[in-house]
Amino acid sequence: MDRRPWGSFERFTHNEPTTVKVIHVAPGQRLSLQRHRHRDELWVALDPGAVFEVDGRRTLPEVGERVFIRAGQTHRLGSSGPAVRVLEIAFGHFDEDDIERLEDAYGRA
Repeated sequence: MDRRPWGSFERFTHNEPTTVKVIHVAPGQRLSLQRHRHRDELWVALDPGAVFEVDGRRTLPEVGERVFIRAGQTHRLGSSGPAVRVLEIAFGHFDEDDIERLEDAYGRA
């Protein structure tokens, strides 16, 4: 946290290749269980009700809580009920083809 006279700020990236997305998860839905070879990801919960799964560990984060996912770790994002948004910052080479789906409710695995 960088303090200033007017308050403070948090820097998530600085002079490095990143891709930033806000993921919207519909009520009660979840993304595929997946992993990546070429990027790490940082997730930040923006709404209550998000579910983070990383390497088999399931957490219900508070708003603002974050998790860092290393390349190769299995992970899944979901909703425990309400529609939720999660800020995702990908570090490294971003390519949607770098998704290895291990399990998927929509037949994409």
